[in-house]
Amino acid sequence: MPDTRASLRHLRTSPTKVREVLGLIRGREIDDARERLRFSTRGPAGEVLKLLDSAVANAESNQSLPEDELFVARAYADEGPTLKRWRPRARGRGTRIRKRTCHVTIVLSRYSDEELERRRHREAAARPTRRLRRPTRRRRVREVEEDEEHDHEHDEELGEEFDEGGEDVALADVPDVDDVEAEPIEPGPAKKKAGATKKPTAKKSGTAKKTTAKKPQKTTKKTTKKKDT
Repeated sequence: MPDTRASLRHLRTSPTKVREVLGLIRGREIDDARERLRFSTRGPAGEVLKLLDSAVANAESNQSLPEDELFVARAYADEGPTLKRWRPRARGRGTRIRKRTCHVTIVLSRYSDEELERRRHREAAARPTRRLRRPTRRRRVREVEEDEEHDHEHDEELGEEFDEGGEDVALADVPDVDDVEAEPIEPGPAKKKAGATKKPTAKKSGTAKKTTAKKPQKTTKKTTKKKDT
């Protein structure tokens, strides 16, 4: 299958600087190459990323190749025309300024069938297994509340079925009240009546003193006996 390429001509950057960026993505798959270019601090990384997206779009539209089966086979930068400018210097001299350009090309290829099968097995084996974690206190409380709500709903459903169906099957096994012999009720100890509580007598207000009637005193007459002379 022929390779897919995309090229950018007359990029106003030195080819030496672009080659440092292209070395990061050469031989990498598309996702890895995009991630490297996105986090690169080099100046031409943004332009190279746009060129990579253009090459992937060409492969999908022209050859119907999915993105996950492609990788960067080749990436190179050729030297383009150089723009010459002049800068004045001391003593009337002039210095030449070279504004370099380059032509960047990215070539994408498809993995072989054996390599694709090997990569699928590797990805399946590298999948992390689900690790059972100990439930936290908040999670345990939430589970208990959900269980209580479920039991409450279940009881309500049973109550509705009982109302619709009439007599429950379990009540058929319960004997009637007439068949059960009444057991004599033993009289319990008599309870003592609580004594009447005396109401406190309200004291009469006032500062009047009680007057007590004086008893009449008995007067005893002294009788003097005359002596016989």
